[in-house]
Amino acid sequence: MREHLRPALSLLVLFSLLCGIAYPLAVTGLAQLIFPRQAAGSLASKDGQVIGSWLVGQNFSQPGYFHGRPSAAGANGNDASASSGSNLGPTSKALQERIATTLTTLKAENPNAAIPADLVYASGSGLDPQISPAAARFQIPRVAAARGVSAEALERLINEHSQPRLLGVLGEPVVNLLALNYALDAQSPLPSAPTTALSEGSR
Repeated sequence: MREHLRPALSLLVLFSLLCGIAYPLAVTGLAQLIFPRQAAGSLASKDGQVIGSWLVGQNFSQPGYFHGRPSAAGANGNDASASSGSNLGPTSKALQERIATTLTTLKAENPNAAIPADLVYASGSGLDPQISPAAARFQIPRVAAARGVSAEALERLINEHSQPRLLGVLGEPVVNLLALNYALDAQSPLPSAPTTALSEGSR
């Protein structure tokens, strides 16, 4: 019995140390050495203050900012510690009411434009940092009115921050919402608060 138990326990300890401690430490150390920004969470800073991550969606609710997709992650949406979808099916009354409310709000905002689907439906993770260029363009009238800037200037800004399909064929063109709003603050500050920090856009 002992002659079988001893090598088994020795291998358990050895591989626990290798796979549970040595390997994760080595991979983490290499990641921080080779890709320090990505390993730290791809954090975005403004005036020395961290305002979010380029990889995690945020709640932007002020009219002078571009808004992201609906989110069911956490009580207020876009909670990085509670990534999830709503898990509501197409026959769910709560989902139908939420969609109806969203559609009413969007139609009032831009009554003559087709509503992009990603402004109506939440993502599976609830943390999408991107929207489609069409979703960004849909919001131009509201942002232009709040900022006192021309629609043409916002159109150019969206085009500058649109990312094409990966390798030209995978996925769809997208716009990183934080990057777009970051550039928006730099180019056309809110009239009521010229030095407003971007992080205030989520309040």
